[in-house]
Amino acid sequence: MTLIARFQVDSFEPRQVSGLDADWVGLLTFAKTFTAGITGQATTLFMSAGTEEGSRSYVATERITGRTDDGAEGSVTLQHGGLESDPDSWFGHIVPGTGTGGFAGWAGSARIIHDEQGPYFEIKLA
Repeated sequence: MTLIARFQVDSFEPRQVSGLDADWVGLLTFAKTFTAGITGQATTLFMSAGTEEGSRSYVATERITGRTDDGAEGSVTLQHGGLESDPDSWFGHIVPGTGTGGFAGWAGSARIIHDEQGPYFEIKLA
């Protein structure tokens, strides 16, 4: 089963790691709202590397809490990332064992894709 979960980024906040003063890495937290496929909220911890736009990379861990269009309610953790310059490198997966409620037992891939309507997760449940 493939789930298309559209979202918007509501806010982001730069973060610091105590004892790490580095210009080669960035750390942010994001707040997201999911509007289709899954209706709900997410908190994302986002780490990027590189400073040149178009050549950066990222890895993120995200906790989504919400309800699917078919009524399942729960939470699940996803991890995703890739090279900004190479969409073919973008990866994502459901972290095994993190689903609760109606999302318990979820496994599979979870890649971010962009189209004319904006970003979305393509979640392929195994």
